[in-house]
Amino acid sequence: MSNLEQLKSAFGSKFNTSQYQFAHAFGDDSIVIPKEDVIPVFTFLKNGDHFDFLMDVCGVDYPGRAKRFDVVYHLFHSKNGNRLRIKVPLAEGEYVDSLVGIWKGADWFEREAYDMFGIVFRGHPNLRRILTHHQFVGHPLRKDYEADRQQHCTSSLPVHFDNVNGEDGSLLNDNFVPINIGPSHPAMHGTLRVMAEMDGETIVRAGCEIGYLHRCFEKMAETHPYNQVIPYTDRLNYCSAPMNNVGYCKAVEKILGVEIPPKAQAMRVILCELSRVIDHIVAVGTGGVDLGALTAFFHLFTYREKVYHLFEKLCGARLTVSLTRVGGMAQDAPEGWYDDVLAFCKEMRQEVDEISKLLLDNKIFIKRTQGVCPVKAADAIAWGYTGPLLRASGVGLDLRKIKPYYGYDALDFDVPVGTNGDIYDRYLVRIEEMRQSIRIIEQVCKNIPGGDYTIRDRSIVLPEKKDVYGNIEGLMNHFMLVIKGLRPPVGDVYDATEAANGELGFYLVSDGSANPYRLKVRPPCFAIYQSFPSVVKGAMLADAIATVASMNVIAGELDR
Repeated sequence: MSNLEQLKSAFGSKFNTSQYQFAHAFGDDSIVIPKEDVIPVFTFLKNGDHFDFLMDVCGVDYPGRAKRFDVVYHLFHSKNGNRLRIKVPLAEGEYVDSLVGIWKGADWFEREAYDMFGIVFRGHPNLRRILTHHQFVGHPLRKDYEADRQQHCTSSLPVHFDNVNGEDGSLLNDNFVPINIGPSHPAMHGTLRVMAEMDGETIVRAGCEIGYLHRCFEKMAETHPYNQVIPYTDRLNYCSAPMNNVGYCKAVEKILGVEIPPKAQAMRVILCELSRVIDHIVAVGTGGVDLGALTAFFHLFTYREKVYHLFEKLCGARLTVSLTRVGGMAQDAPEGWYDDVLAFCKEMRQEVDEISKLLLDNKIFIKRTQGVCPVKAADAIAWGYTGPLLRASGVGLDLRKIKPYYGYDALDFDVPVGTNGDIYDRYLVRIEEMRQSIRIIEQVCKNIPGGDYTIRDRSIVLPEKKDVYGNIEGLMNHFMLVIKGLRPPVGDVYDATEAANGELGFYLVSDGSANPYRLKVRPPCFAIYQSFPSVVKGAMLADAIATVASMNVIAGELDR
């Protein structure tokens, strides 16, 4: 029996065409339900073992409708890879019940929807702004909010803690000491602020303040044509920029209903796995720095630079490459590039072994990380962990295995899984993932498919320069596509890839125009970082620094 059939069986008396709407479009299942049934429906779906992950919560604004807003939930099952989208229409001034009591991970996602749209979640323990500052007026992702309307903050936010369990945000005890950790602190990398309440060296309570790098990527996406959004995706997780390009283009291709050529798929896999390696280099290297091991950082960055040289040879750019295009790739690889990649893999394999000895076998590193701030598998799922941190907690979920794309199912590689979910296991998993990425790259580079690097659909892909300058058909094709833009069919899709930090999802709503009507990014570390105050509670201050480093929080992805 399908999930929809089981829902009908459980709520049969309420199921009618006026309240419930079922749809299957672009490969996605979705249901529209009334706000009154949010708690019973989601309780049924979770407790009945239909879906164990709440992957995302977001809002969509339709100012021309009586029910102006859609609250959109994306559910996922880690055992079979099934997904379900649930929409709850709300009128201005209406509220929907919070899901924090069912999934802890709903916390920050609901706060974001409140901040961006003004949607009220009844029962949320701490419903206040999260990405905009405390002086901000209005809700920036509403359609009537002008994209160029800026609001500057003139006063800093005082030390503040989440108002939960009857606490008022003030100190719990006069003998406790409040301190700021960041943003002007090397361990916070200039973009994160943690407010901690200390009993000596022990953290009694902690609160996170984010938004220092928030630039409202999702608002910019609504004001730009589909292809012009690609460079903005580079700035999400800038430590592994090509993975953002691929994730976004894959979502657009899903709603267009196109499949890219095998060569383009192979190129994307190589770029993504090289990006995974250098992202883990940053995570492991800066993690070492935050614990006092500066040598490992400099040593590892030598190899990150080598990948940048490969990117530069491929497209001329290094950090933000923007090489992916809707329909394939911007250009083919130059002669000898795949041989250069293989040479790097051979060198990198030895380096991974060396860095493993330098850090993971180091007595000081082991004492600072083993058994420190562990996260159990059940808690990791409840918070919405994905990627290396989820696998470090013992859950072997990897989208490249459970929902393979771009030929990952034909490749031989393993998914490393930890046992304790502590800081040490997180680094252990990342080190092993680097080895597995090298295995993947070598397999693909040795078997590059023939054929074109992009589809040749005139309504999607720009013609080559020689055709634009060489014949009138190419010139007109170029002119019409630039003027008219991509025009995906009306509808919405959610598509996800296994990025370096976990599931990178894009929820795309198309109204048939040249710009996305709504583009929501599901960033992996947003769900992970919201658990930080709970994870470090009762730990030492030094352990909190080690924990935030192991989470590999990338502010461009976190804040968008």
